[in-house]
Order: sequence, then C-alpha cells, then structure tokens
Amino acid sequence: MTGPFRSLAVRNFRLFAAGQVVSVAGTWMMIVAQDWLVLGLTGDSARALGVVTALQFAPLLLLTLFGGRLADRHDKRLLLTVANAVSAVLALLLACLVLSGAVRLWHIGLFALGLGVVNAVEVPARVSFVSEMVGAELLPNASALSAAYFSTARVAGPALAGLLIAAVGTGWVMLLNAASYLATVVALRKMRTRELYRGAPESRARIVDGLRHVLARSDLVLPLALLAVVGLCGLNFQLTLPLLAKTVFGADADAFGLLTAAFAAGSLGAALVTTARRGRPSGRTVAVSALLFGALETVAGCSPGFAAAMVLLALTGFASIYFVQAANHRIQLGSDPRYRGRVMALYALILQGSTPLGALGTGWLAERFGARSGLVVGGLVSLVAAFAALLAERATARHADRDGTGAADTAPGPPPAQEAPEPSRHPEPPDGPDLRERDRTA
Repeated sequence: MTGPFRSLAVRNFRLFAAGQVVSVAGTWMMIVAQDWLVLGLTGDSARALGVVTALQFAPLLLLTLFGGRLADRHDKRLLLTVANAVSAVLALLLACLVLSGAVRLWHIGLFALGLGVVNAVEVPARVSFVSEMVGAELLPNASALSAAYFSTARVAGPALAGLLIAAVGTGWVMLLNAASYLATVVALRKMRTRELYRGAPESRARIVDGLRHVLARSDLVLPLALLAVVGLCGLNFQLTLPLLAKTVFGADADAFGLLTAAFAAGSLGAALVTTARRGRPSGRTVAVSALLFGALETVAGCSPGFAAAMVLLALTGFASIYFVQAANHRIQLGSDPRYRGRVMALYALILQGSTPLGALGTGWLAERFGARSGLVVGGLVSLVAAFAALLAERATARHADRDGTGAADTAPGPPPAQEAPEPSRHPEPPDGPDLRERDRTA
C-alpha cells in the first residue's frame, strides 16, 4: 500500500487504529457529556468546570514520567490492555451513578482523577508503541494517521454525543463510552507479537537518564519549551468551547456538539495533510505552525456569531494539530529509541500535564472577563511564544554556521540509521525485504 495510508498495510497497526477509532469516539462523547453534566449541576460555573478538568489532567503532570519509565521497562501492549480495561470500569461506575440519579459533583471529580491516573500510564505507552508496530521507516506516516483517527473520532464523538444527550441523557452516553474501551482491548490481544519491532528491553531504565538525553539536545528542548507555553495557555479547548457555546451563543447540546465537531474537522484535515511527511520537520516548521495557531485562536475568540465561530474554530483546529504533529515528529524522530518511552512521556507531560494549570487559569479568566477572553489571551500568548521560538531557531542556525558545524540538528530528515529499532524476531517488514536488509545492516 502506498500514499497517505501506507501504514495501514501493517496488520498490527490496522487493528490498533480500528480499535482506537471506536474507543476515542467514546472518549469524546464522554468529554462532552461530562462537561454538560458539570455545567448543569453547577449553574454554568466556569470555575467548577475548570476544577474538574484540572483533576482529570493533574495526574499527567505528576505521574507521566513514571509512566514513560514503565513503557521502556515493560511490555507496552500489556500496559495498554490493562489501562483500557481499568478505564472501562471507571466509566461504567460513573454511568451507573448518573443513570440512578445519585451523581454529585464530587463523583465526577473523583472519576476524572482516576481516569487521569490511568492516562498517565496509557499515553506514553500508546505514543511510543506506534514505532513498535510499524518500525522507524513508517513512523512519521503512522503518527500522522494516529492523529487522523483521533480527529475523526473527535468529529464523530461530540456530534453524536450532542444528539444522544438531547435524546436519552448523559448517563447513556457514558455507558457507551465504557463499552467503547473494549474495542481497543480486543485489537491489542489479536495482534501478532512476532511482528512487533522491539528493541532490547531497558531493565534498569531511569527517568533521570531520559531527562539528561533531552537536556543534551537543543533541538529537542526548544520544541518542548514551545509546546509547554502553547499547551498551558492556548490548548484549553475542553474548557473554552463549552463556555463559548453556552454562555456566549446560548447554544443547546446539539449546537455545542456541532461547534466541537467543527474544531475537530479542522484537526482531521491537518492530520491527513501531515501523513505526507516522510522525515523529521525543521524547528522553523514547528515555530511557524505555532505562530499560525496563535493568530487563528485570537481571531476565533473575537468571532461575531455562531457560524463565524464554526469556521474560525475549524481553521484553529487545523493549525493546532499541524503544530502538535510537527512538534511530535521533531521530538520523536530526533530521540534515541532507547529513551523514546521516557522522551515521549515528557512530551505527553508537557502537552497534557500543563492542562490542569491552564484550565484553572482559563477558568478564572473566563469567570471574570467572559468566555472569549480564554481564547483571545491564549492565542496572544501562543503568538509571543512562537515568535520567540522562531528567533531562537535563527540564532541557533547562525551560531552553527559560525562554528562551521552546519544546522544538522535543525534540518528535517529521518533519525540516524543506528538508532532504528530492530524487530524482535526479524518479521517481514511492511516495505519488503529491502527494508529488512537495511535494518540488519543498521
């Protein structure tokens, strides 16, 4: 198989992607239902919604590096199976509380906290597991396709959730989410382990070694720093979109689902565009995409009406995923595979772990100055950070030129051959025997 879907020729990745589409769609249905339930229980309180969001993402801030250590030391497929099974149980318990009419705000907060703990293990294992399914050659394409199916689920999930909430209520939506986790569990257990590209296990993997690896590489530090600022201030759409829909446009659950789906549709477009990427993006690409995202988010915050907001949020969704994917590929393809679980745990920590602080700050801002302020301020801060990163990239390139070393660490391209992981039992690689010979040579 060639073209943007070439990674789907790999059976293990094809199974995983199918399971994830179902599971992630259920997760986004759950997010919409949870946010709507919180607003309904608290009289549209932005602060309460910010607290619940913070509880869901706080464990990522505290435990993700430990999750990355687990991913480098243990079987990622087993970790993902257990994590999805536990998530299903948590979602089922909350659904029962909602359907019985006994749910309280603290129940939702407790569920969000428990799900956050599970995600601290699941996210780094899932992100680093992609390379084990497809190998280094197909990693950029598979990573972009992962973003594509996440965005597809993000389009379908909220739109369907809006219809179901209006028809049967939030409890049944949560029950469907609990069932959706089983799709990933089944897909993981049906994989052929002999076809996984596994390197030697790191039996004594330490978190500090992964941090040292990152700090020694300026080409990894800069995109991670930019991601931290944009994630903290600009990527708080789980909080800003329901507030914008309900408090600015007076939308009902159906319209809220459409607004979220518009944002996700733009995200899907960006994910499909980045499937064409075949090598490591430059630092300039990462900074410029962040610059575009900041500008679009700022304008979206000033949108005059619901229709204009849908269009602008679709464009903002495109820019957000293009930036996140550019940062992901620059970091993942530039890191040593021995540390990839820990490096991607740091990536997940920065991208999602900054959300608790961002949610609290955005919730306070929206409470005092209105829902639009969360988007406008987040966009402006992202603009400033992206401009600073662009200047830093230029300074690094000039310094490299003066030293006569060139700009090797900022030029796009695949990781060095010696860093490519080898399959555990030399399975037939997706691209045929030529790739197998290259892997053996490496």
